[in-house]
This record gives sequence, structure tokens and C-alpha cells, in this order.
Amino acid sequence: MTPAAERKAPVRPPHPLRAEHLRGFAPFAGVAVLLTLGVMLAGSSSRWQGGWAETATEVHTVLLITVPLAAAAGCWQGGRERRRGTEELWGTAVRPPLARFLASAVPVALWVTAGYLVGVALAMLATWPYSQGDRPHLALLPEDTVSLAAAVLAGHVVGRVVPTRPAAPLLAMAGYVGLGVAMAGYSGPGLHLNPAFRVLDDRQPVWWQPLAMAVWTGGLALAAVLAYAARRRVAALLPLAAAVAAGTLLVQTGDGLWHPDPLARRQVCDTSPTPAICVDARYAGLLPHLEDTLSGITGKLKGVRNLPVRWEDRTHESHDAEAQLPTLRPFGWSVVRGRLTDPEQYAWEAAVALERRPECLHPTQRMIRADDAVENYLAPSPVTDAADRSDARGTAKQRAELRARRAARARLRAMGDEERREWLSAYFATAGTCDVEGVPAL
Repeated sequence: MTPAAERKAPVRPPHPLRAEHLRGFAPFAGVAVLLTLGVMLAGSSSRWQGGWAETATEVHTVLLITVPLAAAAGCWQGGRERRRGTEELWGTAVRPPLARFLASAVPVALWVTAGYLVGVALAMLATWPYSQGDRPHLALLPEDTVSLAAAVLAGHVVGRVVPTRPAAPLLAMAGYVGLGVAMAGYSGPGLHLNPAFRVLDDRQPVWWQPLAMAVWTGGLALAAVLAYAARRRVAALLPLAAAVAAGTLLVQTGDGLWHPDPLARRQVCDTSPTPAICVDARYAGLLPHLEDTLSGITGKLKGVRNLPVRWEDRTHESHDAEAQLPTLRPFGWSVVRGRLTDPEQYAWEAAVALERRPECLHPTQRMIRADDAVENYLAPSPVTDAADRSDARGTAKQRAELRARRAARARLRAMGDEERREWLSAYFATAGTCDVEGVPAL
């Protein structure tokens, strides 16, 4: 073998960006974003875990914190060379200013967005076991990712221009206040230009809204980068013009950027009991649990006439043929991770909803006692027991009224099955009205 053949191949030196990606400040910035997202989501898990729309809303709203954090990370990285005293040395490098800028800023942007995406993926995995029939909502994920990267780049420019240690925390505070003020407004241009705007769970963006928001935030950041580091600063006008056009489109469209989620407008029903039970199609998986919770009511109403056709998970007037199902939203109150937090209270509220009483100006004692007796018969509630204990310690009039209510409850329970069905049929014939004369006596 010749000496040339025995000669080892030259070892290629590592790429200059490798150290920035693996051993610089960038990985810490990505971990900081991931931990921030994780802590905030963990603290509010009862509000979103189990609902895909709620999960998407929560991870998007966290941008109120992560966008200022990303800007602060970029600002800290941007002022690194001034703090180290190596700014003049970098100025002698062969690379043009824009290349040097991107070599320092891009690793931080990549790690920040990676940390956010990992956090979103973990949130989706946490929701999946408790999902109730909806699908993952990912429409806002691209614009959120671009907004974080844009914040890093814009912050990096600030760090180069104002390379002092307080610049990063001050920029984070200013970003948080600015986004918060824009989010607090219910109208105006700031609402639709805010990348951390509050999203309603039952609405979806039009197809081009995420693209327009990404152009708005990304265009502004890119314009700032080119204005600072490009050889021909006039090049910054192109992304600036794109950002202005996208921002104008967002502001002029206004509330038209959003449309109702089709699933939120559709009801899915279990027609085996009477009344039937209908819920928002996004929560179809809750139907078996609701049917089991309300089985005590529907079992006692077998053979009773004049009942509402069904409970529906939407608002109804008292004169409608449907009763309003007690609300399932927002998550964290009635429902947590696909289960009712207080089934007894929920059943009592469902029983009250069957009465569909409007605000009667002059209800009689007969109506009040009949309503109370029906509620207590269909779904006894600890709330009613607490009210009874309070009246038992009250005035003589309150104690007398309590005795009358208890007597009415006892008479309804003491009826035979057929007699009780006839009485309940006559009672529900007056539901939804203030017909004090038509309410059967007890």
C-alpha cells in the first residue's frame, strides 16, 4: 500500500453554527419557553384538558407570556458581543453583517420555537385520553410559531442597538404590557393585530387569517433585521410593505376573521331516555356519563306527558319545546377531564330546567311549593337541604313555610305511581308559563 493510500482523510472542522446550536445560550432559551408553557398549562389544566378547542385556546393565549420571553431571549443574545467586549473582533470577520447577525439570532429562534412546539405536543397528548369527540385544532399553530421567531429576531435587533443588561428584562416587561393592553380591548385595530389575542372556543379562523398574521409579525421582524444588518437597507421596504398590507387586511376584515365552529352548532342526542339528552357535537363522548347522571330523573318521568322534547346544550326561551341542559362550559366548573364535578348538583339543575319558568311577577305559594316538590322528587340536592336548615333557624314565618314545603314533598312522594304520573302530567302542562291557576295543588 502506498504512503498516499495510508494517509488518513482530513478531519473536517465543525460548522461554526454547531456551537451556537448546542452549547450556547440558545438551548437555555428553548428550555425556558418549554418550562414557562408547561407551568402555565399545568396550573390551568382543569380548564382545557379534555377539550381540543379549549387546549388550542390555552396554548395560544400563553403567547401573552412566551412572546415577551422570546423577545427578551433575542435581546440578551443580541447584546452578547458588547458584553464580552468582542464586538470589534467580530467586525473584522469576513462574513457580511447580515450573515453574522443570522448566525447569532437564528439558533435562538429555532430553539424557542422548538420549545414551544414540544410544549404544544405535550398538551395535545395530555388532552387526548379525555377528548370527547372533537378533533385537534391546529390552525393557529403556524402563526404562533412565526410570531415567536419574529419576537426573537426583533429582540435581537434591540439587543444590538441597546446592548445593556437591563434591556432584555425591560423589553419583556414592555412586550407583556403592550400585548396585555391590546388584548384587553374588545374592539379596535389592536385586537386584530395582536398575535396573543384571546380566541373563543366555539369559533375558528378563516383559512387565510393565520397566513396574514404570520406575514404581519414576520414581515415587521424581517424589516427590522434588514434595516439593521443588510448592506442595502432599502431591501427592508419589501417585508415592511408585506407586513403593512397584511395588517391592513386584518384590521379591515375585523370580526369577519372568525366564523362559528360547525361542530359547536350541531347537537348530538341520546334519544333512549325521555326527555332526550343533546349536547354540543364536540362533547359527544359525555353523553353516556350524562345519561347515567340524569337516569334518576328520566326513570321517574316514564309515562309522564307534556314533557319537553329534549334537553339541549344551548340557550332556550321558556316557551320553547326544549329545555336547556345545564352548561358544560367553561371546563373547570361543571366538567373536568371528561367527568362532571358534582353530578347531584347537575341533576338538580337539569330538573329545574324542565320547569322552564319565566320571571313570574306574582307567583303563588301553590306554584312555589309545587316547583319545590317536583325538584325535590326528581333530584334532591344538598343545596335544598342547606336552605331548609337555614329556614329551620329562621323566623316563625320561614319555619311555617318550611313545614308547608315539606308537607307538599311528602304528599307527592306518597302518591301511587299512576296518580303521580297524572299529577306530573298536569304540572308539566303549565311549565314555561306563569299560569298560577293551572298548577295542580298538593
